[in-house]
Amino acid sequence: MNPVEMHVTAVLVSYNRKELLREALAALGAQTRRPDRLIVVDNASDDGATELAADFIAVWGNRGRLIQLTQNTGGAGGFTVGIAAALLPDSDGRMSDWVWVMDDDTVPHPDALENALQAHARFAAAGQDSLAVMGSRVVWTDGNNHPMNTPKPKILAADREKKRAAAAGGTEIRSISFVSAFLRVPRILAEGLPVADYFLWNDDFEYSARLLRGARGLFVPDSVVTHKTKLRGSSDTDPGERFYFEVRNKTWVFNQSRALKLWERNAYRAATVRRWLRTVKNSTNRKQLANCLRRGLRDGIGTKPRYNSEVLLGAGVPDDVAAVIAHLEEPTFKRKTAAGWSSKA
Repeated sequence: MNPVEMHVTAVLVSYNRKELLREALAALGAQTRRPDRLIVVDNASDDGATELAADFIAVWGNRGRLIQLTQNTGGAGGFTVGIAAALLPDSDGRMSDWVWVMDDDTVPHPDALENALQAHARFAAAGQDSLAVMGSRVVWTDGNNHPMNTPKPKILAADREKKRAAAAGGTEIRSISFVSAFLRVPRILAEGLPVADYFLWNDDFEYSARLLRGARGLFVPDSVVTHKTKLRGSSDTDPGERFYFEVRNKTWVFNQSRALKLWERNAYRAATVRRWLRTVKNSTNRKQLANCLRRGLRDGIGTKPRYNSEVLLGAGVPDDVAAVIAHLEEPTFKRKTAAGWSSKA
């Protein structure tokens, strides 16, 4: 199939940002190449975002779906639900080829999807189509690249990989944020879903790195979105209580996930420790961040993520989506053993 004609489901996770959600949904509807389907997952918003999403979904007709969760499951839970829903056939019985994920503060530029698919077409024309993930260029409201969403390049990529990516109009990547990421459905089926227990932070790092281990990823600078955060800064700019999730979840990535090779884990560990110490040092509330660091390390080392079905139980996940989540628990949660990686018991 010509990649430009592939079926794309857009998944947007929303929580209490009504006006930003309005911009994001309007931008999706104004794409030069519209998504074939739109799924909005609302994390129990109480600011009118749910009602706004319902109005927009109504315009999409049977090509749209609103999933209203009954509790806030965080970005990790929302994307787990949304990606699972995107694996179901659409109203015409057609399955998706790509799942395009984003937050409610992400505003795609008009040709974001079209340019990503064209890059995929150029990549596929040059050889085996092993593309698993694509990522957009993320800018802030001033048009400059957003430091929070800089993709991690593929270290030690072969020259032929770099040349092929460049010929497609992009660069090789090892991981990407969920602020406009394109996820290939066959790869999702093979590697499972995000881990909902992360709640927020590093769920996208773990998941995209898991999908990309042994596969190919492409950063597409011509596919552009605006990330409308309050400030243009990286995620380690005095994060407050959220620093707990940074520490716990990154520790889970290193200790529990198969996303990274051994040498990658060691390299990322060293860089991460330096980053944590720098974050604490530069904070205006070092005591708070030191406490988050201690608790995050304790829980990251002493616990492991629960299965998605357990985390999302009672959150109002529709039965058909819950069935997909349950079906994909095994590829999602291959656990590390002394002998290597084993499937869910």
